[in-house]
Amino acid sequence: MPREVELSNNERDFILGALRQGLRLDGRGQDVYRELEISFGEEYGVVDVRLGKTRIVARISCEVVAPYPDRKFDGVFVISTEFSPMASPAFEVGRQNQDEIILSRILEKAIRRSSALDTESLCIIAGSKCFSLRADIHVLDHDGNLIDTACAGLVTALQHFKRPDVEVQGEKVTIFTAREREPVPLSMLHHPLCVTFSYYDGGQIALLDATFAEEQVREGEIIVTMNRNGEVCQIAKYGGVAVDALAILSWTNMALVKVQAMTKVIQARLKEDAERRDKDGIAAELRADNDRPSERPHG
Repeated sequence: MPREVELSNNERDFILGALRQGLRLDGRGQDVYRELEISFGEEYGVVDVRLGKTRIVARISCEVVAPYPDRKFDGVFVISTEFSPMASPAFEVGRQNQDEIILSRILEKAIRRSSALDTESLCIIAGSKCFSLRADIHVLDHDGNLIDTACAGLVTALQHFKRPDVEVQGEKVTIFTAREREPVPLSMLHHPLCVTFSYYDGGQIALLDATFAEEQVREGEIIVTMNRNGEVCQIAKYGGVAVDALAILSWTNMALVKVQAMTKVIQARLKEDAERRDKDGIAAELRADNDRPSERPHG
């Protein structure tokens, strides 16, 4: 099985020595994130997110299906992750590694179990028809902090996506195209984001947004998921050495500041994209189509 190139002992000692002096290889402070860059595809729900050299693409799609028998009033929401071999030599197509399993679990708890998405709003006819949403997370480049990047991408894509409008008359369901009716945004109850703390020396040193090299020498990680209101959705720790509970409390307060900052960036980019589309995108096309029949030749 292919493996990522491991750091040499000298490289490990150098990174740890620098961290103990309060220095990082890229010159950032210990609590500083790399720049979060967000761009959107032409379709609703396609988002390209970059955090430094780490890059993921999130895509939301939907179809009409029958709901689960035990959840007749809910729609369906599925999260799928794919690690591309171009992102890392350690990733293979069709073979899940530990990173992919952990990422899937974290996103599942962050979005589904925290009820961030109102799945009842996806119901069309109880027990008969509902929308099934699928979120595909594609990892294109891996330079550390995949969890925070993927969660930001998923939450942004869900806010950006719009489902088709529907009309129900008895048992008859009419699904309108984007040209017939403006698509409908998803109902999001809150917007949780992940903040990952990589720690060293038993928690004496904690880094935010660790690079891949820094992740290879850490003793463990704590993932804090919360929304901008400070409501904690989950605190996850997968292995690693023990860390003091008071340190986790301190990190939770720090996470809130970062979540609020990331939320502002996401909302600003969503607003910019909405204004761009309204100016020369689908909304303008819809208005043009509606106006065209009423036009009369001048004479």
